[in-house]
Amino acid sequence: MSKILNSEIITVGTELLLGQITNTNSQWIAEQLAENGINTFYQTVVGDNLDRLSHTFRQAQERSNVVIVTGGLGPTEDDLSREAFQKICNIPIVEEPNALKKIEEFYHKQQVTMTPNNKRQARVFKDSNVLENKTGMAPGNIVEYDDVIWIFLPGVPREMKQLFFDDVLPFLKQLNGEMILQSKVLRFTGIGESVLEHKLHSLISTQQNPTIAPLAQKDGVTIRLTAKAGTIEEAEELIEQTKTAVLNEVGDYFYGIDQETLEEKVFSLLQAQNKRIACAESLTGGLFADRFVSLNGASTIFKGGIVCYDPAVKQNVLGVSKETIENEGTVSEACALEMAKNVARLLNTSIGISFTGVAGPTEIEAERVGTTFIAIYDTDGFEHVEQCFFQGDREQIRYRAVLKGLEILFNYLK
Repeated sequence: MSKILNSEIITVGTELLLGQITNTNSQWIAEQLAENGINTFYQTVVGDNLDRLSHTFRQAQERSNVVIVTGGLGPTEDDLSREAFQKICNIPIVEEPNALKKIEEFYHKQQVTMTPNNKRQARVFKDSNVLENKTGMAPGNIVEYDDVIWIFLPGVPREMKQLFFDDVLPFLKQLNGEMILQSKVLRFTGIGESVLEHKLHSLISTQQNPTIAPLAQKDGVTIRLTAKAGTIEEAEELIEQTKTAVLNEVGDYFYGIDQETLEEKVFSLLQAQNKRIACAESLTGGLFADRFVSLNGASTIFKGGIVCYDPAVKQNVLGVSKETIENEGTVSEACALEMAKNVARLLNTSIGISFTGVAGPTEIEAERVGTTFIAIYDTDGFEHVEQCFFQGDREQIRYRAVLKGLEILFNYLK
């Protein structure tokens, strides 16, 4: 009979707390558990201290029904995972004969005298499920105490992974009834996290399976839909139903799934409409062009750009009129529109996009830092200028301006 597993991952080692090594074990284990429909609600890193370890273990015993511990099974006095758990359960610790024999044979083959402390690695809990470590010394151990399953694994990643794949995962799958967890990320632009969550309040407040998790990211807002089911097909069907409900509410802001980027969507729309684009960049200094030329096949859509940071370059290279610069300024709607029109004309494209503004650290032409004008011109007769204000340092302002430009393009083209 399957049961709902609520797991907790505890990684042990002072070197992890000091940042001397990266804690890849927790991430890897959590990913494997998620792929197999097993909940993970807590992750903890604890140093090599008996009192703090036993305190953490007591917390885990109270709130989880599967606890996976990595590290603290080695030969030295500060390898204390077994001792910390024994303070809770009082189960005797014994030497496992097969593990001890393996350790002794290793030192014999190396013609090295084995120090007595290496026997510590062969210790397991009495009457527990011992897991053979095929790539190292210390065996893994599965022991049940007061309806909680405790799984002890070495901290060395290759040893931990071998034991997890060979023994732990099959064991957990048997308990979990072969459930799987499937996720899909929906990507949105032009809407903030709080507004998105407000619009989806009724769906989020009644969520069960799939779960709905909004998240603000650098390139916009995402929603992660996660479904648990017996098969991938069943999980994907659950996700598709919830996706439809989400898009019924906020579909106007939706642009992609999983790893799709906004520039990829704009690229596809330009291809579908047989349009080519060029850019004129002052504020952004080539960042927009960089996003486009990073795409495969960029040359079929993107003809090039002009970085016109100095007013003289705007006038003498791009052809912005002297009157516009003198009367309206370079940080203005009029200048942005001329930049977009002229770059489309000079590079012979159907669409021109321009960026001009103040990235800081000081004001320009009495305009405060963050003021930005983004213009789009299409030879079909469309022209649009949007004034924006972005907060942050120079790099953040420039990055957000490019993202906004892609959003404006996407909304126009779709």
